[in-house]
Amino acid sequence: MGKRDDLIAKYAEDLKEKCGMKPDMKLLTAVTIACGPSIYSKDASTVAASQKKELETVKKSFLIKKLGLKDTPKLDEGIAAVMETYGKSVRKKHRAVVYYLLVKHFRKGSVFK
Repeated sequence: MGKRDDLIAKYAEDLKEKCGMKPDMKLLTAVTIACGPSIYSKDASTVAASQKKELETVKKSFLIKKLGLKDTPKLDEGIAAVMETYGKSVRKKHRAVVYYLLVKHFRKGSVFK
């Protein structure tokens, strides 16, 4: 297995253990690939949920640009729900897992088909 496969396995484990869900591996793989090289960078591979600027980046770069969603209060509500699902006590939230959860929350899996 390559490094990306190892990371995808780690993300799947997070989804099972921390989020209590069985991941759709095909979708998780597609979302991880869409994250690009950021998954290999220590800083960029995680989302700092306590930093407002970071959450704005997630909203603008991923939800609006990548998923094509309109900028409404529902985006902030979705991000908050995903952070709650991942767990407030989890300090290092993997970007690919957060994005996967957002795709599931907003039912935008078709973007990655």
